[in-house]
Amino acid sequence: MKKVFLLLMSIIFLNCSGQQPKINGVSFVGSPEEITSVHIDPVVKVNANWAAVMPFGFVRNLETPTVVFNIERQWWGERRDGAKRTIELLNERGIKVMLKPQIWVWRGEFTGNIKMNSEENWNVLEKSYREFILLYAQLAEEMKVPVLCIGTELHTFVQTRPKFWKELISEIRTIYKGELTYAENWDQFDNAPFWDQLDYIGIDAYFPVSESQTPSVEELKQGWQRHKSDIKALYSKVKKPVLFTEYGYRSVHFTGKEPWDSNKTNGNVNLEAQNNALTALYQEFWNEPWFAGGFLWKWFHNHEDVGGGTNNRFTIQNKPSEKLIKEFYSTHK
Repeated sequence: MKKVFLLLMSIIFLNCSGQQPKINGVSFVGSPEEITSVHIDPVVKVNANWAAVMPFGFVRNLETPTVVFNIERQWWGERRDGAKRTIELLNERGIKVMLKPQIWVWRGEFTGNIKMNSEENWNVLEKSYREFILLYAQLAEEMKVPVLCIGTELHTFVQTRPKFWKELISEIRTIYKGELTYAENWDQFDNAPFWDQLDYIGIDAYFPVSESQTPSVEELKQGWQRHKSDIKALYSKVKKPVLFTEYGYRSVHFTGKEPWDSNKTNGNVNLEAQNNALTALYQEFWNEPWFAGGFLWKWFHNHEDVGGGTNNRFTIQNKPSEKLIKEFYSTHK
């Protein structure tokens, strides 16, 4: 009888606390070709309960006002049909989805620097981006996706044209009934003018936390303190939970120095540094009541062919950090 009473009290406490299960997510990279349920198995095995599905639109350069999207030349997973089928496959395995349409600038230029050179071009960009996002807002509503991310790392666009973005959010709300976020870069997250209109403060969490070649977990945790204080201050101001719309580290020397740097192909492989950096992030954030969780960058469909002990990129697949994630996600739900 005592055990039953304690169990009931635990359930009541959890319900009254208002705590939602943590989002233990992966960023599922769009596949060049159609995938099947077999490609979802490794996501299940790593104990992820969410995945970000990321269709893409493209612009030619930082001053190009037209977003090209949902065309045959794109990869299957980057188009509407591929995104829809990927959502279905994930949902069939009990994995929830954040739909996260993104812009890619030719040659990988930073989307935060997209800036038009005339009012006319700003208007063209707004019209084009609106069509891009509303296409996927409609898909999100059709598929009953729990969270839609309305943009990724577009701080110049966002800060220069706040009226457009506030109106766009209102229009999205008339189409899509789920929750909304926006993925802002780590150095601009407190400058987005519309957090009060959204359900989550979304941050791509590539904060610099260490300058050491192989930093210890404690050093990395210390490196988080200033950033964590800033994040919590924004949460206290707008009263919206914080979601790491992207987080991750390369398996390379000095991984905590400039974690956003994905362009360098060289660099000594350092699996321990990646492991330590992820461990520190989890220990700092996953137990915070104001923190919703996050999406690990990044996860490829062809699990057996990617990552591994000689790979210095972001993926944890077939590296020691895959075991870390599997264990962590299984115990922090």
